Amino acid sequence: MDKRIKYPIAAAAAAAAVSLPVRAALFREKKQETEPLPPENVDLARFRENLSAAIRIRTVADKNPEKMNWAVFEEFHAFLRERYPLVHEKLELTVINRGSLLFRWQGTRPDLDPIALLSHQDVVPISEGTWDDWTHPPFDGVDDGEFIWGRGALDMKDHLIGVMESVETLLKEGFQPERDVYLCLGHNEEVMCADENSGAIAMCNYLKEKGVHLDCVIDEGGAILPIEIKGVIHKDLAGIGVAEKGYADIEISVFAKGGHSSQAPNHTALGKLAEVIRDIEGHQFKTKLSPMMMELFGKVAKSATYPARLVTCNYRLLKPALEAVLGYVPQAASMMRTTTGVTMASGSPAPNVLPQKATATVNFRIYPGQTLEDVLAHIRKVVRNKKIEVNVLPGWKNPSAISPTDSRAFKEIERICKSMNPETVVAPYLVMGGTDACHYQPICENIYRYSPFRVGTSLLLTTHGTNERIPVAAMEAGVAFFKRYIRRLSAAE
Repeated sequence: MDKRIKYPIAAAAAAAAVSLPVRAALFREKKQETEPLPPENVDLARFRENLSAAIRIRTVADKNPEKMNWAVFEEFHAFLRERYPLVHEKLELTVINRGSLLFRWQGTRPDLDPIALLSHQDVVPISEGTWDDWTHPPFDGVDDGEFIWGRGALDMKDHLIGVMESVETLLKEGFQPERDVYLCLGHNEEVMCADENSGAIAMCNYLKEKGVHLDCVIDEGGAILPIEIKGVIHKDLAGIGVAEKGYADIEISVFAKGGHSSQAPNHTALGKLAEVIRDIEGHQFKTKLSPMMMELFGKVAKSATYPARLVTCNYRLLKPALEAVLGYVPQAASMMRTTTGVTMASGSPAPNVLPQKATATVNFRIYPGQTLEDVLAHIRKVVRNKKIEVNVLPGWKNPSAISPTDSRAFKEIERICKSMNPETVVAPYLVMGGTDACHYQPICENIYRYSPFRVGTSLLLTTHGTNERIPVAAMEAGVAFFKRYIRRLSAAE
């Protein structure tokens, strides 16, 4: 066994062996006294019908505005006007960058900071050659009674339509918020637009120019994930994304003398590039459990069964073992370090021509606490070939700030989740991908990423993939959450 794993495991075993049964018995999450919230009226049939219809509108964006199919977004805007007339009658609408929709629901207390609910209208395209792999056509929005199928069912037209459903119903019920409520519906999140063409950035700038400072923001990110390990834990985990990783595509190039392949040297430019790739992949960033991730582990550990808690009550002592072992599991390691993914390579334009330049594109997802400069320094340090050319491609961004878990917004999210299911474990976590939420940091400190739908791991993996779909059984609770969120967070306190 690798010594890097052997010794931490031995230390962990020793720590577990001396665990006191009394300590394990006391090591459990404190029960929160949550008053049952009144039931919420949800028109599930309308939600299902409207989500299916929304999926049928192919809102695929392009980073270049001149290549955008604006007609489909205009169709989607018309669809929202038709299906949600009260939202369009009662809320003030500003169209930003032609495609993004910014709704303002005026509250009774202009002295209070507003709240914002974010969504994006666009979806990713279908990968070439995979159309026939779908059980139902990806843009048909088929509702078979168990699932609603199609691109955007989970990312994130379920969230967007759920928000629209909640506001439309609250308006019908005569609800009036104290704080202003903003609905910020971006149009180009999926193409990772990070310049003046970004709908999210433009909406944030618009609000900033108006002097708006937001009390809190909620966007996509987490979900309700069933955790079932026989004899260990049987709970729902509501992961609230309090931060997201940064993003950078970096081209690394090496150079060599070209020529005819009949007179090839021992190492062509591609051969030299292979050594560079080996250096990069062989020197991953170190894994480290941050305080945020330790809080996640702690909450899950306290929710385990009593026999399992004999070990998990020592989770802080187990930290070195967890860092060592989980570093070898890609899905877990991604939550503990900056990840390195060599995704593209290029060399000669013809098989009989020696390349003069060979380039690899490496995708880095930057861990909070590190920056693009740290990534560049890491490359220079671990790559032995000091003659490489390093080029950062447009669209990079540093990690987001980490939002607090003791804020009013986080506590209210936790309270709503617990009131809907007292057995739910609510914990902060790190969002691996990117969201529009990070662009609102200039005007908000309390940014949370949570989509309140109960979806298993296997279904979550269909996001951006084949057979994306949402369980019908998860939809009603999602709208109920949004209604309660607006009611509570738009209140003065």
